[in-house]
Amino acid sequence: MDDPNARPELEGETPETGGAPEAAASGDGPVSPRLGVVGYLRFFWRQLTSMRTAILLLLLLAIAAIPGSLVPQRSSDPNGVTQYFADNPDVAPILDSLKLFDVYSSPWFSAVYILLFISLIGCIIPRTKHHFDAMRARPPRTPARLSRLTDHREETYADTDVDTALAEARTILSKSGYRVEDYDQRGVRSLSAERGYLRETGNLVFHASLVGVLVAVGIGGGFGYAGQRVVVEGQSFVNSAIDYDSINPGRFFDEESLSPYALSLDALDVTYETSNIAAYGQPIDFTAHVTTTTPDGNSTAQQIKVNSPLRFQGTDVFLLGNGYAPTITVRDPDGSVVFTDSVPFLPQDANLTSIGVVKVPDGLAKQVGLVGFFYPTAQPLGDGAFTSNYPDLVLPILSLNVYTGDLGIDDGVPRSVYTLATDDMTQIAGRDADVAAIQLQPGETAQLPDGLGSIEFGNANPDAASGDYSGSVPRFASLDIHSDPSQLWVLLFAVLVVAGLLTSLMVPRRRVWVAVHSVEPAGADGATSGGVRVEYAGLARGEDPRLGEAIESLAYRHGTALGVERL
Repeated sequence: MDDPNARPELEGETPETGGAPEAAASGDGPVSPRLGVVGYLRFFWRQLTSMRTAILLLLLLAIAAIPGSLVPQRSSDPNGVTQYFADNPDVAPILDSLKLFDVYSSPWFSAVYILLFISLIGCIIPRTKHHFDAMRARPPRTPARLSRLTDHREETYADTDVDTALAEARTILSKSGYRVEDYDQRGVRSLSAERGYLRETGNLVFHASLVGVLVAVGIGGGFGYAGQRVVVEGQSFVNSAIDYDSINPGRFFDEESLSPYALSLDALDVTYETSNIAAYGQPIDFTAHVTTTTPDGNSTAQQIKVNSPLRFQGTDVFLLGNGYAPTITVRDPDGSVVFTDSVPFLPQDANLTSIGVVKVPDGLAKQVGLVGFFYPTAQPLGDGAFTSNYPDLVLPILSLNVYTGDLGIDDGVPRSVYTLATDDMTQIAGRDADVAAIQLQPGETAQLPDGLGSIEFGNANPDAASGDYSGSVPRFASLDIHSDPSQLWVLLFAVLVVAGLLTSLMVPRRRVWVAVHSVEPAGADGATSGGVRVEYAGLARGEDPRLGEAIESLAYRHGTALGVERL
């Protein structure tokens, strides 16, 4: 019995001449040809350069950037990374192994970035060639049956001829921005018109500008840098690599390119809410008053606000944070000063309860480390503990735990100035010692345990009556300094991205045809004069809800231009 699933042979086809010989002989059906190495490469290239893949990679790039906003990044907040390790000692090493603290320089983010770059270029180049060829080509021939198109209209005009009707139609279409071509097919003369190439031009500008943004960010950003510096009121820093607390240079950054200007923090003014009880103590405004000095010695007083960075000498200076830097002086038993400085304390809450570290490696009988807790407006909690219930300096108290032993700064291993490794040290004052923690108000002095010396908080004679403790507890500002020579290029390409996108969305791509048929006079006596029958039709490439309206307008304008009676 014949196989009911067998494919019938076409006329003249034999197993030797038609289809795949092996398939015909075995009856297993068609066999796909082997692609080979070149075929597979071509297949993967087409998949990579497809629009679907480009959109997928763009979405994947956005998703890959999310971790950069969830955890601190070494490139912008190295102190935050240090604090994250201190707060999450178990999770932080795992995240670090996944490069989540260096998202934008990680191999997996760079892989997505490069693939998107290649995909966009591979998509743009052939489309640009095709678009250029299409702009040079003639509009397509007029379809034989325009009546089959959805947007179609037909009018008959008396007392006119084909040449006049075509000439008027050409004038109207040309003034409307159409490229017009004459055709004479099967004895019917017509016009084929096309417009809207700017739509595809905008599309290509959009995609090319995306590539420009990627290039500007990827390459141009390599010549910039980002640095962080904590500056206390009354102090200054010079824009040199050695004077930064941390600096993250780009791949092509040259330290000699830094402009050696100086920036001094004269004052940091903070305004708090005091009228609205529900928001009492919330910061309203931060203003850093600074003095900038150029290499030639010109000084200028300027301001920095949270949303208003200082742009100076090719850098952008941002005000990221602030806090208090209690002035602490340590003396040896003979009264000689062995340490004095305004030490920045890191805020822990909205009321600026802060923690800081003081290290005294030399000048005393032992190396001494102090872990301090600063309360701008101290509120007792019991058992000698405090909290701060207001962020301004109303009742400042400094509480210090004292440790002796190896500070770990002599073994050549870098140590953070904001942390103190106490594992190999002995606590001699504090909760775990026989001596209570040292508690000081501005202007007070206390003796260190074991006769090591003394410690003084702030000025000897603070103006407590007026409540001005700024001399004892100056503020500090955390500044972030950026230099990115690619900013203007990124802005330019971003504007082109928007312009190209709007153009591709707003400009319709249309094809319009006008076919003119001659009408012979009706009746033996010629009662009805001759004229023309005109067909108007249009076709849109993509969605164009106003195409029908455009065809109606064309017919109306054409009839008005002819100035003859409609039949």
